[in-house]
Amino acid sequence: MLDQVALSVRALVEYVFRSGSLDSGFRTMSTLTEGTKAHQKIQKQYEDQDQKEVYVSAEIPYEDLLFVVDGRCDGLLFAEDGSVTVDEIKSTSRDIGTMTEADSSPVHWAQAKFYAYMYALDHGVERIRVRLTYVQVETEEQKRFDQELTFEELLLYVTDIVERYAPYARLLEWNKRIRDASIADLVFPFPGYREGQKKLVGAVYKSIEEGRKLFAKAPTGIGKTMSTLYPTIKAIGLGKVQHLFYLTARTITRTAAEDALALMRAQGLNLRSVTVTAKDKICFQEEVDCRKEKCPYADGYYDRINGAILDLLGNETLMNRDTIETYARKHTVCPFEMSLDVAYGADAVICDYNYMFDPRVALKRLSAEYKHQTTLLIDEAHNLIDRAREMYSAVLEKKDFLGLEREFKGARPNIHAAAKAINKWFIALKKQSAEQVTVSKERPDELLELVEAFVAEAERELAGSHSGVVSGMLLEIYFAALSFLRIGKLYDESYVTYTEVVRNDVRLKMFCMNPSSLLRQMGKGFRSHVFFSATLSPLNYFMDMLGSEEEDYSLTLGSPFAKEQWDVSVVPLSTRYVDRERTKAALVSLLQKRVNEQPGNYLFFFPSYEYMNGVYESFMECNEKVSTLLQTSEMVEEARESFLAAFAADNEQTLIGFAVMGGIFSEGIDLVGDRLRGVVVVGVGMPQLGLERNLIKGYFDEEGRNGFNYAYVYPGMNKVLQAGGRLIRSEQDRGVLMLIDDRYLQPQYSRLLPEEWRR
Repeated sequence: MLDQVALSVRALVEYVFRSGSLDSGFRTMSTLTEGTKAHQKIQKQYEDQDQKEVYVSAEIPYEDLLFVVDGRCDGLLFAEDGSVTVDEIKSTSRDIGTMTEADSSPVHWAQAKFYAYMYALDHGVERIRVRLTYVQVETEEQKRFDQELTFEELLLYVTDIVERYAPYARLLEWNKRIRDASIADLVFPFPGYREGQKKLVGAVYKSIEEGRKLFAKAPTGIGKTMSTLYPTIKAIGLGKVQHLFYLTARTITRTAAEDALALMRAQGLNLRSVTVTAKDKICFQEEVDCRKEKCPYADGYYDRINGAILDLLGNETLMNRDTIETYARKHTVCPFEMSLDVAYGADAVICDYNYMFDPRVALKRLSAEYKHQTTLLIDEAHNLIDRAREMYSAVLEKKDFLGLEREFKGARPNIHAAAKAINKWFIALKKQSAEQVTVSKERPDELLELVEAFVAEAERELAGSHSGVVSGMLLEIYFAALSFLRIGKLYDESYVTYTEVVRNDVRLKMFCMNPSSLLRQMGKGFRSHVFFSATLSPLNYFMDMLGSEEEDYSLTLGSPFAKEQWDVSVVPLSTRYVDRERTKAALVSLLQKRVNEQPGNYLFFFPSYEYMNGVYESFMECNEKVSTLLQTSEMVEEARESFLAAFAADNEQTLIGFAVMGGIFSEGIDLVGDRLRGVVVVGVGMPQLGLERNLIKGYFDEEGRNGFNYAYVYPGMNKVLQAGGRLIRSEQDRGVLMLIDDRYLQPQYSRLLPEEWRR
């Protein structure tokens, strides 16, 4: 019996004919701005008897494999003499006036020939014409290249491609077999379940089995990482799904996922996982510059990557950053691009939210079938709301286009003119604006048209830069403009456009106030989603903002820790902005009294750096000999590690860490036992009053919901819960939690506190 391999034509030929440019993600054959429009324009020129968007498929046996390949060809053209032409349409921003067939892409020819083969096989056609139609997106100029092939020639061509893909397919099939066998024998990797843990495991499995979303509020100590990974992996072994993505906002939670997989691997699990590390962190060069002239790991990448992938997937299971770097150096390939390419062949992918939800960087080659066989595990899901707002917002500034106008004056007239037109538009906007800030619910269509023209000119300039000398300013602004266009296409009633005039500069932002529908849209097609966090409170708010639907599941679990482990006190001292100077002396006295009464290691959390720094200075005036650490806004990784390492269990003197809520030390860190004696949370975590928060408030007020809660109270209290959650991390921990603010006594705030914090 042949092993069946199902995949799309595009996935097949993109693997075999790796081609492109790694220049910071720039692709010269672009369909980003006008691709769909170009396809539709060509298809409208078809005759009545012609067909467009035609689904084709075929079964192709090769040795021990049966390839089930399908796809959708752009057009089938039928001539009066009975001949048939398969038309493959590609849009480009290049000047195609002098383009020859030699300049066309082998990937494009491979797609077209595969479609021709499948049609000819299905209809018994002995000879067929294959056409590539290139369309220049701005001028709409067209260039066509035709080849007439016999069925035998197409058969040889297709067989050659399948033969080249077969080692990869065979490796994936072998890995799948040993994976499923290992999962069948896998048991929960701990002696027993913690309180609430078994319920979470069951809920995750049920959501996968029924293809639903699950929103799980699971407090610290339950073991959320293992409780979500284990049932998902068991579901993979039973054929419910084939892949999982573990999505996080922070490096430390990615490490927790890697550790959980390593623990299961030690018990026999044979499952391939890859961790995607941000390009700027994993790049081997001193400065990120992906041009082949500047980076040996980019030069010839596509010639070496297939061998590198076979080597990596054939020999490793837990492919973390160190492993990726080792194989990338071995094969001289870009480690970041390698991790993305390996992701399509892995069983589990650990990565940032962006790779799934951000339209600018989301993985593009995930087919509908792949998505249907994939579960998304979204860790610390409370972070996704504000992250999504930024993903689905875009900003442009006048000064950038003024700079481009000056740089390209007399050098590149087209770039100069396109940048000048945008700068001129901003000047006119500034003259019209009587206020420093203006807000509109209308999409800036006129600006979008100018930006679209600029992008076309920039792509032509970047694509034609054969010397390798590319303007860094042009490349940076090109990507910002491209992002602006993408967001413009998403613009709906959940957006506003606001403009800020600051001296001579003008800044315009399309701001997404409610990302729920876009999160729902970007996550569409996946088998199931599991959103989980210790602080999804109130749950209905997070379900609303994260795009829940009527049939989705929710789960709220109690803390596995006893109330007696917490010594909680509320101090009704105002920390409101207008009262901070007046109450600062009393606050410092409270903090001093706290550590004097019970020495040990403490974390003091504040709502802002400004407030923290002011209290810190006053505190140190009275406590010069106390050991303290102060979080700064730009701490590098080594400084963060040093900060946490100082919280040793055997410290002889009191150590106090001053930190901010919502920062790197308020989430995802474990200071177990005597490493942390107490936590003091100053304030209710309220985001600073500002334009965007007020826009969010107004939007939800208009929607009939409590805008102040949505914009300020719920996000603020979430930071409080995360900060206070650092205290008790195991069944043996004991600690002191002090909440300083009179608002904690108000029902609006107190009802959001966990049961174990209430007295």
